Amino acid sequence: MKQRVDAFVERHLGDPALTPDGIAAAHGISTRHLYTLFREEGRTVAAWIRERRLERCRRDLADPSLRDRSIHAIAARWGFTDKAHFSRAFRARYDMTPSDCRHGLPPTAVLQK
Repeated sequence: MKQRVDAFVERHLGDPALTPDGIAAAHGISTRHLYTLFREEGRTVAAWIRERRLERCRRDLADPSLRDRSIHAIAARWGFTDKAHFSRAFRARYDMTPSDCRHGLPPTAVLQK
């Protein structure tokens, strides 16, 4: 079941309306059961979705063939509808701004050492 859920989430990462309730409904399970599946791995559904979205954004920002797309367009493509929220989440996860990632700059922690 967990593999099916993971695959479903991967296919729907770009949908800003992707929620635990929707994921559970799509698989005919309760939201509580969905939370249990993730709790067994030591994470939450929302944290995993956010992590996957951020990773997709990081990958796209580093891709030279996508330089013509704005940072916001890339974030929106992967389900982030709020620019400020995306920027804060990205910086918290990767210790760099989305713009720094796009330009291939190292994380700020590396620059400070």
